[in-house]
Amino acid sequence: MLAQLFGFKGGVKPQTNKAPSVQLAIGQAPLPSRLFVPLHQSIGGAPNPLVEVGERVLKGQLIGGADGWVSAAVHAPTSGMVLAIEEHVAAHPSGLPTLSVVIEPDGRDEWIPRTALDYRSLAPERVREILRDAGVVGLGGAAFPSHAKLTPARAVPMQDLVINGAECEPFMTCDDVLMRERAEEIVRGIAIFRDLLRVGRVLIGIEDNKPEAILAMQAAVLRLAEDYAVVAVPTRYPAGGAKQLIRVLTGKEVPASKRSTELGVQCFNVATV
Repeated sequence: MLAQLFGFKGGVKPQTNKAPSVQLAIGQAPLPSRLFVPLHQSIGGAPNPLVEVGERVLKGQLIGGADGWVSAAVHAPTSGMVLAIEEHVAAHPSGLPTLSVVIEPDGRDEWIPRTALDYRSLAPERVREILRDAGVVGLGGAAFPSHAKLTPARAVPMQDLVINGAECEPFMTCDDVLMRERAEEIVRGIAIFRDLLRVGRVLIGIEDNKPEAILAMQAAVLRLAEDYAVVAVPTRYPAGGAKQLIRVLTGKEVPASKRSTELGVQCFNVATV
């Protein structure tokens, strides 16, 4: 536990309305008859299509290659046939069309060949390249490519890694349920991020209206013998904003003109790790 928590300016306490969506365990969605996979899913360049109409693809197959460093690859969500590569309206508030790969699932959900990877045997730069090609992005809202966020600042040593489990938005409970059910997987993922950034301290911030998640994460940290601090933070919107949570846990104020890495701290959502 930290010796001190810090406040931030502003904030409100809306009705959370979270109870209904934590009643069931994490489930698996059924396969639809069509999948529309946008090639541009994150901040950065739009990946280039790597498949052709009429091609059969496997689950996990690369269908869009990353366009530059601040970009992430896109993969087939299941096995099936490529019906088209054309523009469709994306699931985005803008309502703008984006180039998409249209896949007709074959119902087999057949994976590409996969092999285990020991990241500790590879150079950090190579691990970041693998994350880019795996399409790993942040799931806190901006969908920023994780490999780019895992590049340490050259001038400032990384001091703190903040893991955001606050999830302060009303109705949302995906992070809460993930922490309850997949705590050990999250803690193992944090270890990879910690090693890549070479940070000295890991702080896991969770709003205090999620007692089950807090207990699950604390238990996982103990089982895996990690020295991470699992911290209950006051429930107040927008405590789940990266800058606000960094302020609450570290006391560091991130100016609008700066990135948090310039202050020696980086923040990731629990769903990303």
